Amino acid sequence: MFFVDTLEFEGLGNRCYLAGGSNAAVVVDPPRDIDQVIAAAARRGVRIAFVAETHVHNDYVTGGLELARVTGARYLVPAAAHVAFARTPVADGDTVTVDEGLVLRAIATPGHTPHHTSYALTEDGRAVAAFTGGSLLIGTVGRPDLVEPRLTGQLARAQHASAHRLADELDDDVPVLPTHGFGSFCSSSEAGGDASTIGRERGTNDALTLDVDTFVARMLAGLDDVPAYYAHMGPANAAGPAPVDLTPPHRTDAEEIASRLAAGEWVVDLRSRMAFAEGHVAGSFNFEGAGKLATYLAWLIPWGKPVTLLAETPEQIGAAQRELARVGIDRPAAAATGDPAAWVRESERLASFPRARFAELADARERGDDMVVLDVRRDVERAGGYVDGSVHIPVHELHGRIGEVPDGVVWVHCAGGMRAAVAASLLDATGRDVVAVDDGFDAASEAGLPLTRSVGTR
Repeated sequence: MFFVDTLEFEGLGNRCYLAGGSNAAVVVDPPRDIDQVIAAAARRGVRIAFVAETHVHNDYVTGGLELARVTGARYLVPAAAHVAFARTPVADGDTVTVDEGLVLRAIATPGHTPHHTSYALTEDGRAVAAFTGGSLLIGTVGRPDLVEPRLTGQLARAQHASAHRLADELDDDVPVLPTHGFGSFCSSSEAGGDASTIGRERGTNDALTLDVDTFVARMLAGLDDVPAYYAHMGPANAAGPAPVDLTPPHRTDAEEIASRLAAGEWVVDLRSRMAFAEGHVAGSFNFEGAGKLATYLAWLIPWGKPVTLLAETPEQIGAAQRELARVGIDRPAAAATGDPAAWVRESERLASFPRARFAELADARERGDDMVVLDVRRDVERAGGYVDGSVHIPVHELHGRIGEVPDGVVWVHCAGGMRAAVAASLLDATGRDVVAVDDGFDAASEAGLPLTRSVGTR
């Protein structure tokens, strides 16, 4: 009997798979921190015989090279991928025997990248799982615009053809097991659920229900912003990532925190947005450890800028360090835990700012308060409706555009509160008076705020 274990990485919206039989297994698209993959294999009592990459990833640093080195596994990488390390190149139709009766077959599925390869796991000649990487996702496909702008249209058409190839070659009951699509920005649109099969996708996925021209036009019109750090992931993966170092960072104190802030470094507070608003080190930024820390911190921080982490416990620092290593922020410069009062010098006080709901924003507008409403959602979100008169600067652009925010108390909102807290901390660090709207956007209309819907989307 075969097994497939799924390893979830919610912060990145990705999955990795461990699949095999009673003795040996293959790992598909492993994360940078390979210890948990090795632990999963140990729980199964199997040897990792193969590590397979579906493509050179653009959204995270792979652990594939190191996992293969540590375990002695063969490292399967698409033959057309340009990489600088030794590997076992795989081309369309190539097979490897994972365990008795279990064979992994490579299926060329270009589209997310030109060299993208899916893998079908067969048991006694019958396909039992399809590892589709960034090709066929649940209800959508991987985006085609991460490699080179000149190739985007061509790759979008290739995604359509690749989805049809998978649907044509695999039975309806074969599970679809993608790497992306669970919140990842590598997905061309929001995924349509948590699990699926070829049969379900055949009836619901635009790549399989629309003609190629309609599909391509619709997909290209709906593409979202690309996180800035993606530009660094592909080159790192092609060069061969170094082993990750997850040992605890240097412990810092109030004097060093102040010195690092004065030097222009980033001090990031991982606590909840509620705790941060109540009291924080002036000049620090709030990226909740429980949110999409890796995605948004890596997106906003100038690449290579030293970062110091603040949290309540060492365990929270360790979890954040693991998340950040997955996107190439390898070592925090320093870290501090415990009581925030110990993070500032004796002569200083913690800073704070208020939080509010949309109903309170409506009341402030009704009173005629001197205020600015700042919407930090992405373009595609704002297209669905926005507060009349609001200023729009997506949170990932705000650090470089704070000078564009008009005078007045800034009431900043997003879709739910997490990004508003990030934006509020960026503004607060520059001395602006800010109110973080910690509320779902649906509450804006319920509060009586007039909304405008954009015409079309990007």
